[in-house]
Amino acid sequence: MNASGSDLVVIGGGAAGFFGAIQCAERDPDARIIILEKSEKVLTKVKISGGGRCNVTHACFDPSEMVQYYPRGEKELLGPFNRFLSGDMMAWLDDHGVETKIEEDGRVFPVSDDSQTIIDCFTGTAQKLSISLRTGCAVTGLQPSADGWIIHTGEEDIVARRVLIATGSNPAIWRLLEAMDIAIIPPVPSLFTFNIQHHLLQDLMGVSLPHVTLTLKLDKPVVTEGPMLITHWGLSGPAVLKASAIAARELYDMDYRIHISINWTGQEKNVVLQWIDTQRTTHGNRQCQQQTAFDIPKRLWERLHLAAGTSGKNWADLRTRDIDLLSGVLCGTILPVNGKSTFKDEFVTAGGVDTRDIQFTTMEHKQFPGLHFAGEVLNIDAVTGGFNFQAAWTTAYIAAEAMAGKLTQV
Repeated sequence: MNASGSDLVVIGGGAAGFFGAIQCAERDPDARIIILEKSEKVLTKVKISGGGRCNVTHACFDPSEMVQYYPRGEKELLGPFNRFLSGDMMAWLDDHGVETKIEEDGRVFPVSDDSQTIIDCFTGTAQKLSISLRTGCAVTGLQPSADGWIIHTGEEDIVARRVLIATGSNPAIWRLLEAMDIAIIPPVPSLFTFNIQHHLLQDLMGVSLPHVTLTLKLDKPVVTEGPMLITHWGLSGPAVLKASAIAARELYDMDYRIHISINWTGQEKNVVLQWIDTQRTTHGNRQCQQQTAFDIPKRLWERLHLAAGTSGKNWADLRTRDIDLLSGVLCGTILPVNGKSTFKDEFVTAGGVDTRDIQFTTMEHKQFPGLHFAGEVLNIDAVTGGFNFQAAWTTAYIAAEAMAGKLTQV
């Protein structure tokens, strides 16, 4: 089999792979850089992110605050985030012709609201920098050599001084790395929605709430807040996705069979009790289900009163037991989760290369000099909202900074 040479081979044509290659090329224009992608398309996760708008990052500019959004990777990312964070990525995009905007919830998107803008920026920049891209090129083996690394593909062997692995959630690459005695934390799904078949939610598909409090009934309860959406299969939305990320491994071990508690009001129970008392005083002759509150949509509001047994009753007629039942339903509806569903077409995992073996000042493996990692191939993942992309940008940036200047032969 023929062999060709390169200074850097990037395995993976996704967000971290492209950004790492571009960062290296911008620092070392003479470097010979190749991106290998097993599929025929590149940047597929960028394409579908944010409903096709590409949620490139999150407007959080304090590293100490930013790391709190990472159930796995919080400690490891603190140093890297001090070197490259959301503002740096937004500035880089602006320098490359992509204007971004910050939405009310902190998510950052291109002003175009089109993920193709990001894809065109990356592919166009890579082309200008003479970065070679090979699609439909699967890596079948990887081994150290006297000159650096030998990358085996179905077509040829490539000799490279350095390698950046940025393949995301790729079982084949993880198996390849395990064969090299590189420790892999077994991957499990991280961002997913909850399957719930319950009469309370029946026929309420499409009903959304701006702010709820969700509690997973675990030995150590997981509590999240945020918007929630009722779907034809159960529940989705940021509050659910946050919970799924935080408790990914516990939920996997429980086969996604768990009970959850939902506070539909997003308020403390004493606030809700005070509101009920006010209704009894000022609107005593009005039926309880007639006037909605706490931004709960009418269809759900009526269903909750039906569940509490207060539908058709006037506020003034409520007794202590009625008030207890209603406040209990509003602030603590218990529902059974009996499975999970993928969030849209996006798939994030908890698991990957053990971060204990990575030097986070260079993103280099401690036992394999010249072998760097970036993005979700590592055991790092975050809640939804642009945080997973920021981890990809940052780790790729750190790896590129370490590799640049060491690529070209002297």
